[in-house]
Order: sequence, then C-alpha cells, then structure tokens
Amino acid sequence: MKSTGFEDSPALTVQSTDGEIPHGRELSFAWLTGTVMTGLTSVLLMGAALYVSFQGQASFSTAYEALQISRPKSEALTPTDLSAKTSRLRPVTATRSDLEVIEASIRETVDGRDMIRNQPFIRIKATLATAPTSLSDGVPDYDPVAILNATQPIEATAANMDINTDVYGAEVEGEVAVKLAAMPTTFVPPRAISDQNAAEYVRSVVEATFFSDDEVPPTLAYAALGPSVRDLGLQPGGTTLGGIAENVTVVPKTIQAADATLGRSERILTMRERTPLNDVMRRNGFTDAMITAIDTTLQNVFPSTDLPTGARLRILFGPSRTSNTLIPYRLSIYLHDEGANVDVHRATVALTDKGQYVLGLAPAEIQFPEEDTEEVNVANLPSVYRSIWETGRKHDLDDATIERIIGMFAYDVDMTKKIAAGDAIEILESAPDAAGKTELLYVGLTLGSTSRKLYRFGTTDGGIDFYDPDGETGKRFLNRRPLEGGGTLRSRFGYRIHPIFKTRRLHTGVDLAARSGTPIYAAGDGTIEYYKWQSGYGNKIEIKHVNGYETAYGHLSRYVDGLGVGSHVRQGQLIGYVGSTGQSTGPHLHFEIKINGNLVDPLSVKLPKDNVLPQQYEAQFQQTMAQINDLMAREPAPVTVAQAATPAVVTATP
Repeated sequence: MKSTGFEDSPALTVQSTDGEIPHGRELSFAWLTGTVMTGLTSVLLMGAALYVSFQGQASFSTAYEALQISRPKSEALTPTDLSAKTSRLRPVTATRSDLEVIEASIRETVDGRDMIRNQPFIRIKATLATAPTSLSDGVPDYDPVAILNATQPIEATAANMDINTDVYGAEVEGEVAVKLAAMPTTFVPPRAISDQNAAEYVRSVVEATFFSDDEVPPTLAYAALGPSVRDLGLQPGGTTLGGIAENVTVVPKTIQAADATLGRSERILTMRERTPLNDVMRRNGFTDAMITAIDTTLQNVFPSTDLPTGARLRILFGPSRTSNTLIPYRLSIYLHDEGANVDVHRATVALTDKGQYVLGLAPAEIQFPEEDTEEVNVANLPSVYRSIWETGRKHDLDDATIERIIGMFAYDVDMTKKIAAGDAIEILESAPDAAGKTELLYVGLTLGSTSRKLYRFGTTDGGIDFYDPDGETGKRFLNRRPLEGGGTLRSRFGYRIHPIFKTRRLHTGVDLAARSGTPIYAAGDGTIEYYKWQSGYGNKIEIKHVNGYETAYGHLSRYVDGLGVGSHVRQGQLIGYVGSTGQSTGPHLHFEIKINGNLVDPLSVKLPKDNVLPQQYEAQFQQTMAQINDLMAREPAPVTVAQAATPAVVTATP
C-alpha cells in the first residue's frame, strides 16, 4: 500500500495537537456551527421578507390585469382575450337568462258558471350557470338521502289546489262569463262561401301545385334525389385525397391536475330594457357589500342607478382567496351611442389586492357580440347540483323550490357530475299570491343532448306530484348512493386489481368512501335478510325488495339497535354506519344491487320508477301537458304582473 501512495497519517480529531491553528484533516465544530447558523438565518430572513411583501397572502397580485391589460390597440381582440399570451383561446358560450311574465286566458268554474279571466304566469328560460359565484354560498352539501324529503308528493291545500292551467282558446280582455246553451234544431247557419268561390280556390291550388308559369306538364310526386355518397378518393382534376370527416368529436383542452384550479372568466351582458344596475350586479354574483362599495366608487363618474336599453356590461371574474367561488375582479359599463352606432366606455371599477373597488382604466376594446356570452373555463365548471342552485338563486327562487327541483331529477341525473356549456333549464310558476309565494308548475332540464320534462298534476285523492310525459315521477325505486352526503366514489363495479390481494378480481359493487361513522340508509323499502358478519364484507346487511331486487351493504362499523333479520325498513331509514371492517383499506361503504340474483352496476343499471300515474288520469294529464306546453311557447306579456299581486317583474333579465 505504501508503494501505491498510501501512508500513515494522524487520526481525524476535534483538537489540534500542533498549536491553535487546525490542520486540514482536523474538524472545527465552531466553524461548522457558524456555517449552518448563517444558512438558516439567511433562509428565515428571505422567507420573512417575502411573507411581509405579500402581506401574508398565498396568491399573487391580480390588480395589474384587473385594472389594465397592456396590449396594442390595433390588435384585433375577441371577448375571450384576457391575457397577452395563452396556449389556446377559451371557448365562449351564448348565455340566456330570461325571467318573463306571460298572460293567458284561463277558464274556471265559479258558482256553476264558466268564467274566463286573464291570469299571469312566471316563466324562466336560462342556461345553467357555468361558474360558481357568491350566489351559491351557503348551499347545503349534496345529500342523496335528504332529497327523499324534497321529492315527497305535495299535500293538497286550498291554496295550491286553486292553481289552474286550463287555457281558453281565445284571448279575452277583463273577465268574461260563458254560458252554454243547446243550439235550436231549426237553426241553419248562413252560407259563407259560394260555389263559385270554392271552385276558384280549388283551381288556383291545383294550378299552383302541379303547373308552373311556363305551362309545363305537371310534376310528379316523387321525392328529390339526395346527394350521393362519395367514397374517399382523388378529387376531380386534382391529386389530393378528399373525404367527409365523420364521427369527429371536439373536446376541451386537457389540463393537468395541478392546473385544475379556478381560473378567470369574462361575462358580457346587454340590457334589453332599462334595468337597475344593482339588480344586475346582485343577479351576477355581487354581494351586498360589493354593491355598496361599487356604488360609492361610481357616484362621481356614473351617478345613474339605472342602465338604459342597449347598455353593456363586461364583468371579469376570478378566484376568491377565502372560498371556492369566483368573485368580480372588474366591472366595465358601456352605453350605446345611437348616432354613431358605437358602444362608449363610461366607467370601470376593479378590485385591488386590499379588497377595495377603485376606479380603473378601460379594458382593451373588443367587438361586442349580439347575444350575451360567457367565457367557459374547464376548471370553473360547477357540478349539476351547484349549478342549479346558482341559477335558481339568480332568478330569485326560494331554497325550498330549488331543493324540490334537484330532488325531481336526482334519481336520473348524477348531480355530482360537472355540467357542460349550453346545458339549460326551463321553469314555469304561478303568479305570486298576496304573501309572495309561487307554485311550481313545470320544470325542463337539458343536459347535453338529453332533455327531461316534469309536469305538475293532481289526482282526485288529493295528491300532487310531478310526472314525465310517460306519467312517471322522477323518484326512483332505489337510491344509488344510500349514505349521508353520497360518499366519494373510489372503486366502480367490474374487474379490478384487488387492493389487498393484488390479483384481478370482479368488484361486485361500488365503494363509496366516507368518514367512519357516517350514517347509512336503506336504499328502498324492503325486509332485512342478513344482518351479521360475513368474511371479507365485515359487518354486512342484505335487504330484499319487491320484484326480485336485493341490496347489500358491507364494511359497516356498527349496526342500528332494534333491527335484525326480518325487520321491515323503509327507504331512507337509518340501518348502520360507515366503517372499515373485513377486507378493507379504509372507511367506506361497499354497496351492491342484485336483480333476480344477478349482480349489476348500482350506478348505471336502469331502475324502475317509484310512482306511476294511474291510467284513468291519462287523458286529463295529456290535456294538462298540452296546456303547459302552450304557456311555455307563448310570447311574453307586454305588461308586468299587477301591483296588487307582486312587484313589477323584469322581462329578459340579464
């Protein structure tokens, strides 16, 4: 080893043996400690400086883009341009938010006489909200079991039984009494059309149908040939392949999970008639505190409290630092100049980092669209559940009505799924009574290419419920998520790699994760057939329902006292609590459905409706549907509801 350069040297020590100056192989604890302390002190000082500079906030400043977007004025812009650089333009959807009053002549029987009088109805046609704002603050968490209470049939009372949709064929003014009498047998109506007029009419129709102006032979009643199917091949006179693109789907840009945070969105509104500014702001997610602050800021530059017809608003929304909603970052007001036919900027207020609204510079110019539009951000899209709440509150629906609307569709629609741009809702209500209360008459929900319609109908036994065109209610025979809050889907039905045994096995149900102790409810009315421990299921309950349906609940932490094999349970009754017993990796409910002994997917299997309208009401229900459809197709009334009934209702509310 000495021949290769190794030699004996003193051991590495903490003290020098040759004086006070340490050698190269010796270690100084004082030097090491000083170096470490210097590094830690530097990190702490830099962190403190950054923290103080951001005033303790975890997000960056938004005032620059909110107040002014630096961009050449000559550059052509679209309503979606919010920053100078982006990977792709965000999609823009046309929005609709119409709250209209319609009037119809309604026929009713009073003291044995048929009376016809004009009656107002309130109609809402709106696209579902594509961004959550403060309007949906305080919305209760989605709970499938709580929906059972909202979908119970309405108890008939004197107030709600007075609602009448029997539309009379002709329009009347005021109130008209109609008396029916038998026509005398001797009555002969006068002839209104002579034989000569009838012959002339027939001749003109035949000539117009079978002859042209050039007196060519009559045309034959054959359908015109449609375009032929062209196979892929060379274009005539060219060398390129041509074809027709089929089965092409346009999907939004895929984003990473880390980027799936609330982003910005711009909404453009046009006033169809003179509207109070505060009403428009309140319906678009401005809180009362925000409205007060904006009014104070605008009082010197825009003192008017109303927006005239043709005025436009540009509202820029951004994420809130205190909640999972979007808040208004910027509001710009434009007034239309009829003479020059241009939209003139009048004022802009913007939110600063300190949470105050101040006057700001006009945003970059854009070409205003004819219709109201809203920028769609994939990360902003709310669930169906929250979007219905947002849209309902925007149109001043009370919470009980919104809960019933959600309950009516909750058994057919996955309320936790995100909506798509263009999804819409239609609502028809009776005019408010003296107490301001309205009654729901019809709801139509369009999600994607599927439309669902439910009509209010009362039977002679005093029950009032909502039925689809086939006479079925929206309430299902079984609940697909029978636990409080609905749980979080962790594992679907089908083959998977078992999380414990690491082998490919059939997962016979769905796993709905929830905190241990979360209440579990019976999915439907039935009888308990199994109520004890079972192998990998842990504590398990099996319930037998009618018509060959069975449900099973596994991994329960504990049962409910007083139940056992043979106990009859009703839908929504508490039967146990979520746990992690048996072969489980965490607290969740394993839920199964069997039909005639065959396991099915609880989330996708088609379940029978809980209530079907008796056949004896079919003709009457068809008439009710026709009358409501007529009301939904009518033009809005030129006047508002009478002052005695309700305050004036604005039509075509932005």
